[in-house]
Amino acid sequence: MKCTLLVILILLFAGTVVGGCLQNTPPGPTPVPTLRQTPEITETPTAPVPQPSFTLSDSYLKKSYTFQNETQGIVEDIRVDNASWGIKFDVTPLTDDVIYSWFEMNVTNKDNMQSVIYGYGRTNGFELHHLIPMYNTGLYEIVMKGNRVKVDVFVAKRNP
Repeated sequence: MKCTLLVILILLFAGTVVGGCLQNTPPGPTPVPTLRQTPEITETPTAPVPQPSFTLSDSYLKKSYTFQNETQGIVEDIRVDNASWGIKFDVTPLTDDVIYSWFEMNVTNKDNMQSVIYGYGRTNGFELHHLIPMYNTGLYEIVMKGNRVKVDVFVAKRNP
């Protein structure tokens, strides 16, 4: 009789669960999410940009410049007679703290007044070697400024 009573109680309990009588039971405590500190990102990651590859031949300008302070500026005027030309410049920082080293080159076509700025440091990135293809002939003004850097500038016709 005890076994029969136990079986009846189990069947009764299973029937109430299946029938939905116990569905309105209050839920258990809500789990607290675990917070994790992520490191701060100080700069936006960028994908590497493929650099052009060519060689230079007959030069329009080939000089080295040293910039010791931010007020120093140099202006060079050149006449380009070949539509296939380029600019190459290599930067050497003159201090161990590269935050203070920067260089900027503003290239302006005096015929149409279009200008482009290239450089190193500050907002220009920290690439030391630059090779830039150019495509228009005319009179150009190159204004260079910098701080605590030595720059080797080579402006010449591109080899085919």
